Amino acid sequence: MQGKVMNPASIKADKILDARGMSCPIPLLKTKKILKNMRQGQILHILGTDPGSKQDLPGIGIKNGNVFLGMLDNEDGSTSYFIKKGAA
Repeated sequence: MQGKVMNPASIKADKILDARGMSCPIPLLKTKKILKNMRQGQILHILGTDPGSKQDLPGIGIKNGNVFLGMLDNEDGSTSYFIKKGAA
């Protein structure tokens, strides 16, 4: 379910996954594992530097009822991704 995309800079996350320096598929696998253990409605903030994550993480953000809230490029060269845990 793709919901209204929020301004990523204003999102308050419930959990943070620091995947900076990790290569594909590790950020994706860790994201799936953390989301599985989160409660519906909670928001996961993923920090990553792997270029493939820009294509992979939005996809996981719309599976199983999750909502991809957006991404934001950071000054340190990393990217922040925000996923809201869905009902599944």
